[in-house]
Amino acid sequence: MKTDQILDSKALEFFEAYLNNASPTGHEWEGQKLWMSYLKPYVDTFITDTYGTAVGVINPDAPYKVVIEGHSDEISWYVNYITDNGLIYVIRNGGSDHQIAPSKWVNIHTENGIVKGVFGWPAIHTRDRAKEEPPKLENIFIDIGAKDKEEVEKMGVHVGCVITYPDSFQVLNGDKFVCRAIDNRAGGFMIAQVARLLHENKKKLPFGLYVTNSVQEEIGLRGAEMITNRLKPNAAIITDVCHDTTTPMIEKKKEGHIEIGKGPVVSYAPAVQHKLRDRILKAAKESEIPFQRLAASRMTGTDTDAFAYSNGGVASALISLPLRYMHTTVEMVHKEDVANVIRLIYETLLRIEPGESFSYFD
Repeated sequence: MKTDQILDSKALEFFEAYLNNASPTGHEWEGQKLWMSYLKPYVDTFITDTYGTAVGVINPDAPYKVVIEGHSDEISWYVNYITDNGLIYVIRNGGSDHQIAPSKWVNIHTENGIVKGVFGWPAIHTRDRAKEEPPKLENIFIDIGAKDKEEVEKMGVHVGCVITYPDSFQVLNGDKFVCRAIDNRAGGFMIAQVARLLHENKKKLPFGLYVTNSVQEEIGLRGAEMITNRLKPNAAIITDVCHDTTTPMIEKKKEGHIEIGKGPVVSYAPAVQHKLRDRILKAAKESEIPFQRLAASRMTGTDTDAFAYSNGGVASALISLPLRYMHTTVEMVHKEDVANVIRLIYETLLRIEPGESFSYFD
């Protein structure tokens, strides 16, 4: 399969709309509706849960269950305090980066719709360069143009409103996708393409496939924790993003060497089941899909950990998409890597037999 067949115009149109839609942690449902609408022709049924995780199921009656999973949420902020003169202080919802906030536009989500604002910052002329104060969670603030607290509240803004960045999808130099929230709506996009390709290529899997778009990964893998205990899968292949380490100020001795454009990243970690990972590597080699390797010490930090340690142990593995500038509004991935992650999950599924335990003792 060629890249332009995998990432055809309809797929990329969905990817752009899906990325541009805000789905902050705890508020993912509008994005999930878009995702389910796109996926509907390619699955037999859907499962949803109380907190918003969505699962498209192929062969729902099959006793053997395989999950392919990404998470749908994005980092954001909460309104935490409104000053008497109408300025807004925030707390994190997920791993939001305070250093990128000053001078960014924001969308504050209220019951009355979006209220626009900006993260203000004092002009360079007014700052004491001898005692330059960097942006910190305690000193960044949002200005929505209100004269006082009463006007802020009349605009529908209150403590607990969620705040996202409006930055939208762009293509850089023809083959780099740039947007906020590629971490990890790219995962939801890629697993949806796997389902689409199975359908279009008329591949009949001998097991149940659970295409799972989990919520609340950014605050502790919570959506995956909930859904794995409901699905009780036999195996799970997780896709998330990992760091491209070739840009400045990243120490390769600590982070390893990973590069966008060089292929999917296969992880080594205690939570990664060796036999399932070997099946992924075999698929990559046989299908001539380039790949990279990444080691993690105690945990992967992804939904892999939630699946692996659930239900008495689920054979789980992680395929990552290399990403530059994680948790900023200009997250960047390579078009070929996106296509190759899709290829690798697809080819791996074709090599799994129902009933496999992936036990080290068989």
